[in-house]
Amino acid sequence: MDYKKSKAPVNTVTRNIMDLCKDTNNIYESVAIISKRANQISLQIKDDLSKKLAEFASYNDSLEEVFENREQIEISRYYEKLPKPSLLATEEFVEDKIYWRDPLREQQAAPAEETL
Repeated sequence: MDYKKSKAPVNTVTRNIMDLCKDTNNIYESVAIISKRANQISLQIKDDLSKKLAEFASYNDSLEEVFENREQIEISRYYEKLPKPSLLATEEFVEDKIYWRDPLREQQAAPAEETL
């Protein structure tokens, strides 16, 4: 997912619980799916930010010259303004953009199909 182009809200949004559990029939399973996706998004954002800030890394041990880099500040501000990973993941889940599966359900459904 391109989190930069997401339409997820920046602030917390009150949601209908029934909308979140319509696919899984279990709110706790839905929350677990959303939290796993939020962790993936968080790692992706952190990796992207680290790569961009690595360009500005100074390996001098000199404490005499401490200066602020405007580009670095702008990059940091941009990432601070992005929606939280949990909001991005919830938006993806509501829009059915997350692929998930339950191996236990697949195993339980398979014997029933064999008897037919």
